Amino acid sequence: MKSTIEELGPTRVRMAIEVPWGDLDHAFGEVYKELKTQVRVPGFRPGKVPNRILDQRIGRPVVLEQVVQHAIPEVYSEVVRENQVRVLGQPDIEVTRLDDNDTLAFTAEVDVAPKIDLPALEDLSVTVDDVEVTDEEIDQQVTVMRERFAMLTGVERAAQDGDFVSIDLEARVGDEVLEDGTTSGMSYEVGSGSIMEGLDDAVRGLSADESATFETPLQQGPHAGEQAQVTVTVRSVKAKELPELDDEFASTASEFDTLEELRDDVRTRLSRVKVMQQGAQARDKLVEHLLGATEVPIPEGLVDRELEYRDQALGTELTNAGMDWDTFLSMSGTESREAYTAEQRKNIEEAVRTQFVLDAIADAREITVDNDDLSAQIMAQASRNRMSPEQYAQQLQQGGNIAEFVADVRRTKALAQLLEQTTITDASGNVVDLESIRPQTVRAAEAAPAADESATDSTDVDAADDEAPDAEVADAVAVEAVEGATEDTEDVTKA
Repeated sequence: MKSTIEELGPTRVRMAIEVPWGDLDHAFGEVYKELKTQVRVPGFRPGKVPNRILDQRIGRPVVLEQVVQHAIPEVYSEVVRENQVRVLGQPDIEVTRLDDNDTLAFTAEVDVAPKIDLPALEDLSVTVDDVEVTDEEIDQQVTVMRERFAMLTGVERAAQDGDFVSIDLEARVGDEVLEDGTTSGMSYEVGSGSIMEGLDDAVRGLSADESATFETPLQQGPHAGEQAQVTVTVRSVKAKELPELDDEFASTASEFDTLEELRDDVRTRLSRVKVMQQGAQARDKLVEHLLGATEVPIPEGLVDRELEYRDQALGTELTNAGMDWDTFLSMSGTESREAYTAEQRKNIEEAVRTQFVLDAIADAREITVDNDDLSAQIMAQASRNRMSPEQYAQQLQQGGNIAEFVADVRRTKALAQLLEQTTITDASGNVVDLESIRPQTVRAAEAAPAADESATDSTDVDAADDEAPDAEVADAVAVEAVEGATEDTEDVTKA
């Protein structure tokens, strides 16, 4: 077999491949084996029809066409593997020559990962925000705790913001009463704006057994986008009473005896969360520096395919929710479909550039992924998605996403290692102790810097204390679920 590879651009190659007829024996065998189960010829038992009779029966050109369909994927994969071509997506195939009993020749054009010249990775430094916990932030957290212990008390007055009301709703479009817009005895917090546009304005000022009618656009269902007339009836009004902010509240809401001790604990927890946020900020700034200092060509075909996939996925979700694109764009505050697409394209391009850069760093440093790395990431992702490590690993297997997961872990490891070697200082010039944020750094060093879903971005101080799943369980799951998957890490953007 002969093959040549021509670079059509920084992210596109054409492979010209010639296959001697003798190398097609396996493909011919597979084709004839399938045909013998499909073609019935009088005088021959099923599966026993000679090859030459099959050629005569269905035509030699048909046989050759099927042989080509069988052979090309195998030959193409072999050429890619032997030449270590990092392909992205499916190739465009063109058969250029098919001489019976002589040669099969074809070309394959495909997107490939670009060759990247990395900037200097030594003496890197980034600056992050200072860790400063204000009294106002502590007050906000304490208020959240007070809300959890609030009591609802019935009042004989009109509803106002912050009250909880029991309401009946009836929605109409014309003379039709909408079943999915009609309910009774529903609890609602006035001023929350959590149900439908115009409800708060209608409920404010109503006392028990009083009603009001208002118009509102429907957001979903068969009448999405139409104006509905909604009648709301208040059945009861309850005011929310917060507990007194004193030592008794502190002992009830926490393990502390005094309010001062509780506030000190909140300050400590907020500080810990903000220190972990420094790690996430350092990660993002490091990635931003790498992207700014590196020229990264992007395969437009890869971006287009991802954009099309996202559009189709969102379109399906909107259809299932009974919503159209115009309604979605209006709810998301996006000017137009074109503006939405442009924003998505920008995000995809940044994610692709980031992946390429991190892959190049991982290659340069010969970073590999072991079961400890996999188990740690499985634990983190399972905890983030509120499922067990076993469930998350099974989800990866069923979705066929193991190789992609391993590639992401490799990128995360590359970024985490680089971050450990980066000098991090806060705005005041103090060096940030990376060891204190290392677990979060490893967990959150995702390939796409904008997609930060980690607990460090939460303003709830309890988020920093979630317990991770058992390490031994996760390690066992990693070994079972992704054993051997590290062999696929070179095709990191293949999916």
